[in-house]
Amino acid sequence: MTTGSAAAGDAALFEMLRSDLFTAVIGDVLDVMGYRRQFLSPGIAPLQPGMKIVGRAMPVLEADVFSDGDAGSIGPLARKPFGLMMEALDDLRENEVYVATGSSLRYALWGGLMSTRAQILKAAGAILDGFARDAGEIEALGFPVFSRGLYAQDQGPRGKVIDYRCTVEIGGVRVAPGDLVYADREGVLIIPREAEQEAIARALEKASTENRVAKAIRGGMSACEAFATFGVM
Repeated sequence: MTTGSAAAGDAALFEMLRSDLFTAVIGDVLDVMGYRRQFLSPGIAPLQPGMKIVGRAMPVLEADVFSDGDAGSIGPLARKPFGLMMEALDDLRENEVYVATGSSLRYALWGGLMSTRAQILKAAGAILDGFARDAGEIEALGFPVFSRGLYAQDQGPRGKVIDYRCTVEIGGVRVAPGDLVYADREGVLIIPREAEQEAIARALEKASTENRVAKAIRGGMSACEAFATFGVM
C-alpha cells in the first residue's frame, strides 16, 4: 500500500513529468543508462492524440478461452465470466495504470464501463496490448486509453483475466508492479523503479541542454558544430 508521503511524492513527480518532460528525452537517457528496450510496440497508441498517461503500472495477465467451461474443466476460473477482470479493475488505486497483455487480438480488453469505474477510482489510465471498444463513451469521459486499435467484439466468451499485480512482458519489455509508466502520442515508455530517479534527473538535464541547442541552431550554428559543442541532437 502506498503511504501518504509516497503518494504526495508521486503526485509531484507525475506533474513534473507532464509539464517538463516527454517520452523521447527519457527514452534517450534510458538508452545511455543501458535500458534499451523500454518502449512498447508503436502499435499501442492513444485513443486521441492529446492523451497522456503518467502513473504506476498495475499489470494484468489475460488468457484466451474457447468455451464457457467444459464439464470436465477443473480450473478455478473455468466457469467464472471474465475471470479475475472485475477484481483487477476494483483493485486499481489512485494514479495506477491498468496494463493488460497475454491475449490474442480476437476481442477487446477494455471498454466504457471499465473506464467509468477506473475514473471513479482515480486511476491514471489503461494501456492495452490489444483492442479497446466503446470509443465514444471513453472519449466523452476523457479517460486516457492506449491500445492497438478499436474492435467491438466482446471479451466475455473469449478471454479471462487470470492474474494481476504480477510481472508481465509486452514484446520483450518487462513490466513489473509499480514501474513508472509514461505514455504520450510518441510512445509508451516503461521506466523501471530502480532506474527512475537517475533517469528523470538526467532527462531534465538533457531537456535543458536541448533547449540551448535549439537556441544555438536558430542563431546559425550548424548541426555538426552543435553536436560537437553540446553532445546532443
